[in-house]
Order: sequence, then structure tokens, then C-alpha cells
Amino acid sequence: MKIAVMQPYVFPYLGYFQLIKSADVFVFYDDVSFIKGGWINRNNILVQHQKKMITFPCKDISSFKQISETYMNPQNPLYKKNLKSIEQSYRKAPYFDAVFPIIKKVFQGEAETISEFAMNSVTSIMEYLEIDTVFQVSSKSYSESKEMERTERLLHICKKAGASHYINSLGGQELYAKEDFEVENISLNFLVPNLPVYEQFSATFISGLSMIDVLMFNDKETVRGFLHEYSLV
Repeated sequence: MKIAVMQPYVFPYLGYFQLIKSADVFVFYDDVSFIKGGWINRNNILVQHQKKMITFPCKDISSFKQISETYMNPQNPLYKKNLKSIEQSYRKAPYFDAVFPIIKKVFQGEAETISEFAMNSVTSIMEYLEIDTVFQVSSKSYSESKEMERTERLLHICKKAGASHYINSLGGQELYAKEDFEVENISLNFLVPNLPVYEQFSATFISGLSMIDVLMFNDKETVRGFLHEYSLV
């Protein structure tokens, strides 16, 4: 059984969803530190043919707080402005009518923390794509391992889940050694995403945007195909 573990991000890019698709079980790593200036509550969308960063407002952001302890700030005008920006930017996209209601439902949901909001953004898209990866949340399923050292904790999660294969993002090559997992009879691979080019509004393609962009310009079956376009090293 294959497992992947990753912090929850809001409407993350395609590579994140390729990581989910590569696994049988995907664990949202929500009881780790919130990284200020990271991508947990930020992403890029296409606005007037340019890459534009949008930030989802949170209260009292601190690296001393866990992601699961960081609360959204829906009263901040930026919260509604973000939804309006997405609507205005993509309303002429070919799959707007199918995709925007999904995004709007996430914004209008009852998530209180950035963790819940981010997880809802991911699971809603996977439901739309009809992908049946099993989702777990580290603070609920693996809280007993929270104080463990980084590699020790991931090994604990793998063993408790009954996984024989752990798949990490490419950046994990700097953090984890295959030998440490092999000692526990667990294979470790790193996912190399392939981000295909697709037609946007203009002739110049802008890559690495939020999954929102991918969904707005491609039909469901095409996007499902994109999820397989990765390699493992």
C-alpha cells in the first residue's frame, strides 16, 4: 500500500494532486508548524494574462502555531475579494460553469481554520474528478506521533497505516534518505511532477498556477489524465 503525506495547501498546483493520485492513502499533515511566507495560504491565479498571487487571510499568523491552530479571517475584505477575483478572471474560461460553483462552495463553507479550508479545497476537487484516494488527517489519525523526530514520525505513520511504499514530494530529497526507510522495509520515492502545457486565454502559457487554472481550461477527463503525468525517482 502506498502512502503520501503533505501539508494542506489552498487550491494547490497540479503537482500536489499528482502526489495524491500516486498514493492509496494521502495524509494531510496539519499538526506541524505554519510556515510564514510559504504556500499554505497563498497561491497564483491568472489575472489579465499575468500570474497574480492571492493570499487567504488568517488571524495571528505565527510559525509557533500549527497549521491546524491557524484560524481564517473571513471578515477581512480580502476574503471576498479573492473569490470575486477568481470569478472575474475566469468567467470566460471554457469550464467556468462547471468549476466555479465548486470554488464558491469552499469559500462559503464552515471551515474555521486554514487547515480545514485548504483540505476542503483539495477534497472538493478530487470529488469533482472522481478520484477515490483515501484521505486522513495527521492530527486525528496520528496525533500520538507529534513529538517524534521528522523521519521517525513518517516511519511511524507508514507502519501504523500498513504502508510499504512512501511517496514524497521532490523537495523531500534534501530531508529524507531512502536507507532510513529501507531498514523498516518501506520503499521511499520522490515524485517529479510533469506540468503539461494547455491553452489559456493568450498564446503565452503560464505554468505552475493553482489547480483552479487547470480546471478552468480543461475538461474533467483531460485533467484526470494530467494526474498521471509524473515520474518517481
